[in-house]
Amino acid sequence: MKSVLIVDDSRTSRRILKDILEKAGYKIAGEAVNGKEGFDEYVKLKPDIVTLDITMPVMDGIDCLKLIRRNDPNAKVVMVTAAGQKEKMMEAVKLGAVEFVSKPFMEETVLEALKHC
Repeated sequence: MKSVLIVDDSRTSRRILKDILEKAGYKIAGEAVNGKEGFDEYVKLKPDIVTLDITMPVMDGIDCLKLIRRNDPNAKVVMVTAAGQKEKMMEAVKLGAVEFVSKPFMEETVLEALKHC
């Protein structure tokens, strides 16, 4: 059973993702509300996969992705994007994000993205 760390400043988004993933048999390792907390939790929990929202306060998903990949070059990170974030998505791919899902979440899309990890 793969463990997932959910990093998103939206409580609703975290809850929806958690429901989708738990139903599909993933274990939720933890949750974080911004990139800084996300990185700290990553180091502490060592989850198999991280879902990382791009737009967050304190530290955004791109900066968090950089830190996570620097700490663990093999980290499996799935970026969560809202509409109209094409440039940031391209940047995240260059930085090593495995996959993307966009809000609002579609269950099949989310599970498909995590399978690629």
